[in-house]
Amino acid sequence: MIITITIDMEFGRKPVKRLNNGHYETSRTDLMGRHREFDVEEALDAALGVFWRKGYEGASYSDLTAATGVERPALYAAFGNKEALFRRALARYDERYLDYLPAALRRPTAREVAAHLLKGAIDVTTRHPEHPGCLGINAAMAGSDAAEPVRQALIEMRAAGEAQLRARFERARDEGDLPATARPDVLAAFLMAVVHGIAVQAKAGFRREMLEAVAAQALATWPACNPAPPQKKAGR
Repeated sequence: MIITITIDMEFGRKPVKRLNNGHYETSRTDLMGRHREFDVEEALDAALGVFWRKGYEGASYSDLTAATGVERPALYAAFGNKEALFRRALARYDERYLDYLPAALRRPTAREVAAHLLKGAIDVTTRHPEHPGCLGINAAMAGSDAAEPVRQALIEMRAAGEAQLRARFERARDEGDLPATARPDVLAAFLMAVVHGIAVQAKAGFRREMLEAVAAQALATWPACNPAPPQKKAGR
């Protein structure tokens, strides 16, 4: 089904149509009669790059329209307001770039979980020179009242990841992979603090080699179980 939204413009009327193939179409009925179609997925990828680089509040509609090549009325028609567009971009970021977290949780030991998570964080925060750091951390620098829903969404997202780590470390302690005195909640919070610090440092321009050294230092403090003492043979 094709839905047409008509918006009054200064120099004419601009209908915005959603096409059956997932594209949006904009056209002008002014003297120039220009006509243009855009791909929603490509526009979302472009918006993701802007939010990743500039954060939520730092990304203006001028930035978003310049990156996507789509004018503001068409962006509204396709995605809703700026917050809705950001939430779509955040979901895409989670799907495409944060898959290292579930992969880390499947590692056989708690230390390997930590090592995989730290490596994944370094990879994603340094892979793209045009937008270093982490989208979640960059966008969390939102201070106005209007941006509070976005800040809360990011807090909930980070809390969910930390809860998954805590549950994984609780299992590791129950299985004897971590010492009985280990604090799964503290280990999860510690690991997330290091991951977030890596994201901030990557945004500040730290080289990958330094971030890897930070990760190695964090792993050097990881608790290890003391091996069980050897059993004495009978008669000795």
